[in-house]
Amino acid sequence: MPKVSVVIPAYNSLKYLPATMESVLRQTFHDFEVILVNDGSSDDTENWVSQIADPRVKLITQENQGLSGARNTGIAHASGEYIAFLDADDLWEPTKLEKQVFCLEENSEIGLVYTWVALIDENSNSTGRVFKNYAENDVWHQLIEHNIVESGSVAIVRRQCFETCGVFDRNLRSFVEDWDMWLRIASRYPFKVLKEPLVYYRQHSTSASRNWEAMEQSFRIVIEKAFASAPPKLHYLKGRSYGCAHLCLAWKPLQSRNKDYKKAIDFQRQALAHCPQLRFSKENIRLSLAIAAFQGFGSDGYNRVLRLLYALRRRIQSITN
Repeated sequence: MPKVSVVIPAYNSLKYLPATMESVLRQTFHDFEVILVNDGSSDDTENWVSQIADPRVKLITQENQGLSGARNTGIAHASGEYIAFLDADDLWEPTKLEKQVFCLEENSEIGLVYTWVALIDENSNSTGRVFKNYAENDVWHQLIEHNIVESGSVAIVRRQCFETCGVFDRNLRSFVEDWDMWLRIASRYPFKVLKEPLVYYRQHSTSASRNWEAMEQSFRIVIEKAFASAPPKLHYLKGRSYGCAHLCLAWKPLQSRNKDYKKAIDFQRQALAHCPQLRFSKENIRLSLAIAAFQGFGSDGYNRVLRLLYALRRRIQSITN
């Protein structure tokens, strides 16, 4: 049996899937299988995967069930001791699996290992931004405020965690279903972090995370479910959890094709109503600046500001590296 099972849910993602698959097959760690779940795609995904000669790649085709259902199908067919997840439009650094497996082998009590995340655009160009989180061991307090795992392509999980905590909640389909899963694992197992960007998270205007109405409902479900099973001494975090969730939601209208800054302002107001202390947080200040830029320069001007910011970040990154 392979040491690692890599689960890739794919729904009409053939535009990015070849690069994603290449980033898996060039891993420096080789003892893995790839379970690609074709989740009701209408593109040529099934035919393309069937032509891959590598025997480690397995294809499962099903009717569309969303990310939750697709990941659960992958888990059900997985043979590995560890299960890694990769979205069909993201990329891995070649050493990702090697470093995460080593961490799990050296720390038998750890349930999940995550890494830092670098952001790329639709054309795989770096935006210059890296999500850096440092929380380890008992991370539930930090995780209930913010999904420190950052994307569905980051985590590698010990198989027994799913036997203990269950699998992904299919009711959430493709909206913050990963956050819900990590919260349940964090309530039972310690986490570890590798403090380097080993995942490239692709941002594009058609991604599921732009559907902020469905995301708002899913955030509410996850938060209520998490605190229903949390001890009373942790309930003081609930307002902050809702506040951080609405700050996250406030970015989605700005990142969508319609650039609805008024909706962004509405989400920001809800965030501060839930947790006034967030007013002076770095995230709220960043959001306020983004909204002001949009109001001052319009949609086209806002996009130009973003391009300049990305170029500046890349420049700074190249100098510091």
